Amino acid sequence: MGRAVPAVIRALDILELFLDGETLTAPEITARLGLPRTTVHELVHTLTDRHYLSTVPDRPGHFRLGMRVFQLGGVFAGQLDLAREGQAAASEVAARCDETVHVAVLEGTEVVYVAKVDSTQPVRMVSAVGRRLPAHCTAVGKLLLAMLPADAFAARYPRRAALTSMTPHSIASVAALGRHLATVRANGIAYERCESNDAVACVAAPVRDHEGEVVAAMSISVPVLRWTDESAAKLTDVVRDGADALSARLGHRAGRPLPPPA
Repeated sequence: MGRAVPAVIRALDILELFLDGETLTAPEITARLGLPRTTVHELVHTLTDRHYLSTVPDRPGHFRLGMRVFQLGGVFAGQLDLAREGQAAASEVAARCDETVHVAVLEGTEVVYVAKVDSTQPVRMVSAVGRRLPAHCTAVGKLLLAMLPADAFAARYPRRAALTSMTPHSIASVAALGRHLATVRANGIAYERCESNDAVACVAAPVRDHEGEVVAAMSISVPVLRWTDESAAKLTDVVRDGADALSARLGHRAGRPLPPPA
């Protein structure tokens, strides 16, 4: 492998500070990254000159992501069939159940949401495409972790690794996570109740590609005030159907032999 270039790393660190959608000043960037003030000013000037950052018209000294980032993201989204097809499939599921629907992929020990359709109901989950959450705290994440080969899971979660807790209900140990995932793997469905958000419950199903590999998960998220045994059973059927429909969009043929579970 080639040597990482420090200046490029620093420029990317600056860009990644803006992933939450906020605007920042050069002194704020300097403070967050601990870089020399001169270095930050030079990098910010270069990124602005190349349109990766832009100034905020009504907020002197503040910067936000620029048009070039949007253009690159558009090219990426155009190449990623999962994002496009996931959005279409999620829209169909949301129309059927009127709850918030997500499609997510696994990246390390986190899930990244690549598609989302909101519920029209006044009480609903608030989230965003591109958001990351600890995989073990979410239904989509637990579904995807359950489908990993044993060695891939162990590489992500050493036996004594500390797990982030988002609520008091989050799974707190790798051993407990392993036991939970065995159930998920056996059932082919994952549930989460108040593990990432005290007020939300979710159910998730696997999305497979043309080779039968699990490449994503689809979930339906519901405020706990609407989560009952009856609604959970209905939403489980809906999310299974939706995940199967998205799998078909990705070229998966129902009934063909599937890879064995991990």
